[in-house]
Amino acid sequence: MDVEITEESTASLRDYASVPIAFEVASAFEVHRDGERFVLTEVAVPSPYIKDYDALHSEHPSEWARRFDVSRWGVLAARAGGRRVGGAVIAFDTPGVDMLEGRRDLAVLWDIRVAPKARSNGVGAALFRAAEAWARARGCRQIKVETQNVNVPACRFYARQGCVLTTVDPSAYPGLPGEIQLLWYKNLGLATNA
Repeated sequence: MDVEITEESTASLRDYASVPIAFEVASAFEVHRDGERFVLTEVAVPSPYIKDYDALHSEHPSEWARRFDVSRWGVLAARAGGRRVGGAVIAFDTPGVDMLEGRRDLAVLWDIRVAPKARSNGVGAALFRAAEAWARARGCRQIKVETQNVNVPACRFYARQGCVLTTVDPSAYPGLPGEIQLLWYKNLGLATNA
């Protein structure tokens, strides 16, 4: 798929959210430690279901500017044939965003989404590469991504992009006892702006 990636302002977050993020959960990863690394073992879930992060009001992209100072965040749009088929949001240098660990050399891939009909066509990989370039241009040495063990396709995607699973927190989501937080990191090499 021929995809064009452009940067937009944070004022476009409502349009950004027009691309659905929902996915079917038919399996999940059990997580085990093997020495210094984590091993993910896929298991079927008893009753498949649809997971939609945007259905949680406080997690919807249109709410982010109310919750955080998004003035230093990046919004990327992916278009194919003039149609929006995906996007990515990168958080950077934002006090109060714990995921950034107080670091100015770390960016968080806050959100990435690809329209269902455009999935598995390279859109996500193009967005990830653009997010890496965006972070490097701001002096970041690492990019961090959060996902959950119930998002098997996302875990596989981040591993293919060169991310390393570094942190596993089974108690991160008290309201969702079956979900485990997985934090992935990727070193970006030499930053261009220190």
